[in-house]
Amino acid sequence: MISQKTYQTLTVDITDKVAHIILNRPDALNSMNVDFWHEFPSVIHDINNQSAARAIVISSTGKHFSAGMDLAVFSASNRDENIELGRKHDQLRRLVLKLQDCFNVLETARMPVLMAIQGGCIGGAVDMVTAADCRYCTSDAFFSIEETKLGMTADVGTLQRLPKLISIGLVKELAYTGRRMPAAEAKAAGLVNHIYEDQASMLTAVLGIAADIAARSPLAVTGCKEMINYARDHSVADSLHYMSVWQSGMFQPQNDMMEIFKAKAQNREPEFEELTQIDPLKIF
Repeated sequence: MISQKTYQTLTVDITDKVAHIILNRPDALNSMNVDFWHEFPSVIHDINNQSAARAIVISSTGKHFSAGMDLAVFSASNRDENIELGRKHDQLRRLVLKLQDCFNVLETARMPVLMAIQGGCIGGAVDMVTAADCRYCTSDAFFSIEETKLGMTADVGTLQRLPKLISIGLVKELAYTGRRMPAAEAKAAGLVNHIYEDQASMLTAVLGIAADIAARSPLAVTGCKEMINYARDHSVADSLHYMSVWQSGMFQPQNDMMEIFKAKAQNREPEFEELTQIDPLKIF
């Protein structure tokens, strides 16, 4: 069971079909060390492949959501000076692609991912939350593309996803300056759905939203996620065509829709079959 595994950088609880992943390095401001980059995508893959939940909530402990990349990660990477320059640069390119994949899993996961953000959401943490489906924050939260202040260009998803969430002019200002965007501005810009007074009230609300999602047909919900994400990256015409193909194959009214009608007639909550499990090592 996923929730019975031991992790160095996070904890996982799965209750009533909602997975709650908690970043758990508060003394290090939940910075993303080497262990994190292995554990985080692994647990998302496990939840997705095992159909262990119908919604995922990601939060953290301590004053700040996450300070982003732990700078020790850079010193841990291969610094072999004997590697030919072209091959060394190819190695770096592949490292960046691996880091990007660590957050791409949030988009490719079949279930919605909700972020509950308190305090600072800095650098790599912005890369992470922009890959989620929905973001919620406390009144003291702020967002910063910190990489610019460190003399580098953000490279794990912020510059690609943030322009799909807020105006491109604001994205450029935040990226060029590295300034902090406070919660109220993030809400006005459309980056976050709602602001809460404190972390406790935020978690109660966000877990409640996740519970509402988990009460719906998982096939219908994953269809919504697939279609919305596709529409974001394609034309309306292409997206409508894909929608027709999806609906012709996935919509089976005799199953989930009939269960909803039966449940209403019997004055009970509907019960839906889970999405099929995925064995990443098995082809047939």
